[in-house]
Amino acid sequence: MQTVASERFVLGRAAPRSVVDARMFVALAVVHGALLLIWPSRLLIAFGLWWNANTIAHNFIHRPFFRSRTANRIFSLYSSLVLGVPQAFWRARHLAHHAELAAESKFSAATIARADERQLVGEVAIIAGLWSVLIWISPLDFVAVYLPGYLAGLGFCFLQGHFEHARGTTSHYGRIYNTLFFNDGYHVEHHRRPGVPWHELPALARPNADAAPSRWPAVLRWLDWCSLNGLERLVLSSPRLQRVVVSAHERAFRRLLPRLPPIRRVLIVGGGLFPRTAIVLRTLLPDAAIEIVEANDAHLACARRLVDGRVRFIHATYDPSTSDHSADLVVIPLAYVGDRRRMYDAPPARAVLVHDWFWRRRGAGLVISCLLLKRLNLVLR
Repeated sequence: MQTVASERFVLGRAAPRSVVDARMFVALAVVHGALLLIWPSRLLIAFGLWWNANTIAHNFIHRPFFRSRTANRIFSLYSSLVLGVPQAFWRARHLAHHAELAAESKFSAATIARADERQLVGEVAIIAGLWSVLIWISPLDFVAVYLPGYLAGLGFCFLQGHFEHARGTTSHYGRIYNTLFFNDGYHVEHHRRPGVPWHELPALARPNADAAPSRWPAVLRWLDWCSLNGLERLVLSSPRLQRVVVSAHERAFRRLLPRLPPIRRVLIVGGGLFPRTAIVLRTLLPDAAIEIVEANDAHLACARRLVDGRVRFIHATYDPSTSDHSADLVVIPLAYVGDRRRMYDAPPARAVLVHDWFWRRRGAGLVISCLLLKRLNLVLR
């Protein structure tokens, strides 16, 4: 990659393209160092390392702050001291990552070989010197305060780097995160053009062309594991929870059924790991044909074990614009992947029941359970 190759000379003759950005980041780096001296807490050490590594240090890798080679080397030494991570090594690893040199993007001898050897030795020495002084002054504070904060900060950085690419390179467009982290969430855009200044990245966003963005910043993207599917697995692990969930849904469906037109065919989108809607409607609508459309084959296999052959399973992705519209009732799950507003504005059947968060009341609906934070909205066409 031509852009990445040019950025390898960040400590050399490359000049900053934005004096304002450079001054701002240098000032923030000085403030970070001063706060560590004034208030050396575990929290500040951990979050400061994570924040600096993904803002100041990251921008410095791609866009040097000074015209002078010496000034850039001094700033790299300073950053190494503040973060406890040799920036020459960090730089070599990060640029190898952009060049897609997977074998060299880890903490390996190959990555070290790509680093500026003189600079790396100096940065390792200055970090070792700082740690030696801290241990000599107060070994207890080093072990109880600095080390836990430092390791936590590295853990945050690991989570950040891992989840930025766990399901392919993914962006996050949240305003708060991108304000605090100087548009670091625009990760797809950054990889497309690594040398573009942080404030120009939003102009490169192509949400409809690129991979779907995440609602979480990278460091919090593990929360997707605690998503609705995670809650479904929790319910599956307990027969008692299954009975509670089915009972709550049955009460809601039973109250709404009198408002529905005659139902001969039901289409349930996303049977889910625990097909409570099919279990309930199989009882309440014994004469109706019930079909489950689910894109995840593993979820279908799980659902088949919980409902009998009276329910038909279809392994496909539901598309309201192309699917069969002969169903009298379509049921949309809370975990629906698609435009939920379209279900309300242009119902794909004569009657649509939409599972939604309990504060989103649309059409004629009712709360399934405050504890589950769910409601069931009825939309008639």
